[in-house]
Amino acid sequence: MARYEPKTAEPRQQARWAEADAFRTPTAETGKPKYYVLEMFPYPSGNIHMGHARNYVMGDVVARSKRAQGFDVLHPMGWDAFGLPAENAAIERGIHPGDWTWSNIAAMREQLKLLGLSLDWSREFATCDPSYYGQQQAWFLELFKRGLVYRKDSIVNWDPVDNTVLANEQVVDGRGWRSGAVVEKRKLNQWFLRITDYADDLIEGLKELEGRWPDKVRLMQENWIGRSKGLQMTWAWAGEAPAAAPDGLEIYTTRPDTLFGASFMGIAPDHPIARALGETNPDAAAFIAECRKGGSTQAEIEQAEKVGFDTGLKVRHPFDGREVTVWIANFILSEYGTGAIFGCPAHDQRDLDFARKYDLPVIPVVRPDGAGGDFAVGTEAYTGPGAIFHSDFLDGLDIEAAKAEAIARVEAAGQGEGATIYRLRDWGVSRQRYWGCPIPIIHCPSCGAVPAADLPVELPKDVTFDTPGNPLDRHPTWKHVKCPACHEHATRETDTLDTFVDSRWYFARFTDPTASEPISKAAADKWLPVDQYIGGVEHAVLHLLYARFISRALSDAGLMSVREPFAGLFTQGMVVHETYRRPDGAWVEPTDVELLNEAGQRSARQRSTGEALVIGDIEKMSKSKKNVVAPQEIVDTYGVDAGRLFVLSDSPPERDVQWTPGGVEGASRFVQRVWTEVDGFDPAAPGDEAANGALVRETHKAIKAVSEGIAGFRFNSAIARLYAFVAVIRDHATAGGEARRQALSALLRLVAPFTPHLAEEGWTRLGEAGMILDAPWPEHDPALAADDEVTLPIQVNGKRRGEIRVARGLEPAEVEAIVMADADVQARLEGQTVRKIVVVKDRIVNLVVG
Repeated sequence: MARYEPKTAEPRQQARWAEADAFRTPTAETGKPKYYVLEMFPYPSGNIHMGHARNYVMGDVVARSKRAQGFDVLHPMGWDAFGLPAENAAIERGIHPGDWTWSNIAAMREQLKLLGLSLDWSREFATCDPSYYGQQQAWFLELFKRGLVYRKDSIVNWDPVDNTVLANEQVVDGRGWRSGAVVEKRKLNQWFLRITDYADDLIEGLKELEGRWPDKVRLMQENWIGRSKGLQMTWAWAGEAPAAAPDGLEIYTTRPDTLFGASFMGIAPDHPIARALGETNPDAAAFIAECRKGGSTQAEIEQAEKVGFDTGLKVRHPFDGREVTVWIANFILSEYGTGAIFGCPAHDQRDLDFARKYDLPVIPVVRPDGAGGDFAVGTEAYTGPGAIFHSDFLDGLDIEAAKAEAIARVEAAGQGEGATIYRLRDWGVSRQRYWGCPIPIIHCPSCGAVPAADLPVELPKDVTFDTPGNPLDRHPTWKHVKCPACHEHATRETDTLDTFVDSRWYFARFTDPTASEPISKAAADKWLPVDQYIGGVEHAVLHLLYARFISRALSDAGLMSVREPFAGLFTQGMVVHETYRRPDGAWVEPTDVELLNEAGQRSARQRSTGEALVIGDIEKMSKSKKNVVAPQEIVDTYGVDAGRLFVLSDSPPERDVQWTPGGVEGASRFVQRVWTEVDGFDPAAPGDEAANGALVRETHKAIKAVSEGIAGFRFNSAIARLYAFVAVIRDHATAGGEARRQALSALLRLVAPFTPHLAEEGWTRLGEAGMILDAPWPEHDPALAADDEVTLPIQVNGKRRGEIRVARGLEPAEVEAIVMADADVQARLEGQTVRKIVVVKDRIVNLVVG
């Protein structure tokens, strides 16, 4: 019997698919339902590894199974090709960013093709191609005309060495991630997209995604938008008013019920009052400068030590008239609310940490239910429910009632009003870099900001990177143009768009990438929304939120109809790589290493050589950590189908999978077992009638289980069922004829989404016509797929004590008789009296004893 040879089989089948142009998306009307599956497209860094492969193989399983189930499938691929890494490569290697990018795209395209993915390469594009970003410029100008694009001054992280704005994530310990320079806070004129206009719509739209998006992702988006209802009010000054806020200190709070617990006021380091104080007070200036060195994300601020500066200013409490001191505090964000708060240490942990550091009063005003007397707060703020106390007219009210009453009193006094605010801020899209989409605006001294007339506005190729900063700023000719309106001298905008913009609408362009407008409305109406979107959970907030916003903005502009771009979302886990270190410092694979001891702790075992192995890190596969496994390595050693199978078989797809040589070797053995059964099929052997009937039933059970596993994204469960089905076919050695042929035919069609090359080879070997790619998905007969027996858990007084197998559909009296005759059950009872037996048909048995 011949051995399956993936090195020859896989190229042969890929050549067949290519010759048939098998994965080109149908453009003519076929009458079939549509299915659009899309993986988050990659940045062309130069190499694909098996960590990337898992994402694309998941999408391929869906695409192939949907095609077999009778759908017209759109499954495209492209490249998120702009970005800072290309500029860094240009600086470090002396090459143009475009040359580096296109070279990487060519390499990665070939690596992806090794995986046997059913991608429609005719729709491929890269975001750095003018034919793509020119259309992006077109819709950007449409949003500009509609008032959704605007320019304003904004505080940014500025790297004085690289002369560029840095994202918050690129500031590490107050320094630029690449240059190491101390980052400055600068006010720059930046372009913004008005996403806040859609805040409520984006929140409400999440309801439509229930059941098709992970709950945690919907919650993360809702929290990021951060809609909150509260009180915006002004506290009057006690004493001389500062010139920066002569009418009082305006604050926003979501907890007006705790106003009587106020012990300090806090303002952000870049609040107008703080900035004004910093201009005349050196100590205040030094404190503000130190705050600017710290992280600027909410997470970083939360983790930092809470520190402050006493401004000497005081305000008067709106209800009890006492004076409250105003502090500059490092944990207050100017972007949220008004950039000023009242601090209630008893009921907010940040405020409590701050108050303890500076010995400020801690005044509890919410007493937990059941707590008596004068409730006091220790090291943890109390944030739970309760009744208001120490609060005059609010005493005795619950929290919600107290909020309403406090707001009503403030509004009646003319000191403020109830308000709804959002954490979400408009999307700053300006980047002071070359390798990005040019912003198609021309600045005219007479006309102001004017849309560019001729699109695309292409990047000049004759740029140099020998001087820090944006090459577009110093280009001798590119930025000098005539104003499209008055034809006088003007200059181009030299900022480029944030690369996040490029990848927030590509799903729509894929529906017709050759359209002469940004989006072919007819094609988009046919294919959108994306039925299944697949990508990492690290993109759960900004990528998806911005894409949802862009869809709404383009829909309102009449460029497309769909407002929710992704009907279904799946966030996959990573491929991680575990290594072990020998005493000599060398790292080895975890072969022959015991991972868990009896206590469940990680341990290592002495190898036969006597070398003790020390557990290493479990790390995400990445080039920077030099722990990647390239597809070519898998192709050369095991065949790509084994690699595809392994990355989906060893863990639920939403969890991380640990890459091990042993795991892929096991997948390779399974590939050989499938081939052995197919290659050994003798159509002339009739088989035993009883065995034939049993195999038919097992075939229908396998079809049902694998189909449900794929549909539910339980790929590891589907693969486990395929492993079991192969074992069943092998064990039913006396089954033959049509029963065996049907079983093998079903096996190959079920395994085809996971191991498509093997399935095609087997399909041919079985004597079937055409390609398995075009074969229909097998259907199960519910009657044949039903289990004849069920496993019933046995509980004694509500605690599980065992189980029994019985025929499906038995009446309760029959089940009772079987249970009471079971030796294990009798041993469990140990002479106790059974007072009652509760049988839930085909589900569970509960014995009540006493």
